[in-house]
Amino acid sequence: MNVRTSSSAILHKIAMPRRPELDALRGLFLVWMTLTHLPTRMSDVVNTPFGFVSSADGFVFLSAMLVSQIYLRQAAGDHEVLRQKLWRRAARVYVYHVMLLVVAFTVIAAIAVTKHRVALTNLLDFYIAHPVVAIVGSLLLIYCPPLLDILPMYVIFLLMSPFVLYTAMKRGWTVVVCGSWLVWLAAQFGLRVFVHNIVVKVTHLPIPLQETGAFDLFSWQWIWISGMWIGARSAEGHNPLSRIRGGWVVLCGTLCLFFIGVRHAWLGPYLTTEHFGYTLDKWRIGPLRMVNLVACAGVVYWVRGPLKKLVSREPFLTLGAASMEVFCTHLLFVFVGLALLYNEVPQLHGIYAMILLTATFAGLIFVASRQVQKKQAERRARKALELKGVAAVPEETKALATRS
Repeated sequence: MNVRTSSSAILHKIAMPRRPELDALRGLFLVWMTLTHLPTRMSDVVNTPFGFVSSADGFVFLSAMLVSQIYLRQAAGDHEVLRQKLWRRAARVYVYHVMLLVVAFTVIAAIAVTKHRVALTNLLDFYIAHPVVAIVGSLLLIYCPPLLDILPMYVIFLLMSPFVLYTAMKRGWTVVVCGSWLVWLAAQFGLRVFVHNIVVKVTHLPIPLQETGAFDLFSWQWIWISGMWIGARSAEGHNPLSRIRGGWVVLCGTLCLFFIGVRHAWLGPYLTTEHFGYTLDKWRIGPLRMVNLVACAGVVYWVRGPLKKLVSREPFLTLGAASMEVFCTHLLFVFVGLALLYNEVPQLHGIYAMILLTATFAGLIFVASRQVQKKQAERRARKALELKGVAAVPEETKALATRS
């Protein structure tokens, strides 16, 4: 049996229907992310309250899980179809990214300069100083302003996903996961700096490292690969997290409690975030942060039953089903919130904060509802066409029989 046939046989086993609880959980992460990004006091409350696990970690991980499950099923064993579908998805996300850049580089930049909004100026300071380099660099996914750095990462991960999945089908997931871990390890020793210097030299775009986005892609690819691995293996009925049981669950729970204590400085002056320093770094996923993420994944899997009942409700289901549109919309409201800040004031308070929060979530639910309705209408139209095609076959057969 050749490689293509073998891969096709494995991929044909992926017949798992889309699980709404995963959409709901992703919707929960979007709500968490929105509250974190909006400049209100709620940002302080929801900013990593459960140890060193953020909404971005969960959002990227769940997105990767759904990518592997949904697109493997849709491709039905054809690697070329898989590549086309994932790259088409990447192109769509890239269009969203460009649309946000257009808004940021025109309306938001104009408000920052003319109204002297410090928060917006800090967001786009490199673009304001070097507009041409910034525009070219952003289109090439090199320059990534704050808040606008998740979508470029998402595009890059989607572009590489067909090759990762094909390698997994051909060589096995052990090779892919170990390779991902080695890349993460190299990232801890400056792989990003090395690659950045090469990119600057090749493109002749003098974009500082700190302007390429907060996320170290060589570290965060570990979360994406882990999500695809668990998603694909779950669809085959072999979820790697199912191995976490008994004493391992107790260990994961103990580690999660420990990191929560460190996060909130409950364990004394020597067990604090500052004391552990880089090992808890979010952007490079320091070693202890990775331990926290794995432990949290184990605990979440262990309580998946009650968690499913808790989150599988509105508006999380709708928000998660239209996650990309909701994510882009939430950034627009964050821009509005930042535009309302005066001088060095970091947050909105009182009635202004309430209005912003209410308007934001009303807008997100409206956008998500419209998007879900559009998808449902498209599905109904496809089913109608399929039914017409099935109905047409007997008529053609009958006509042929009559002629003969």
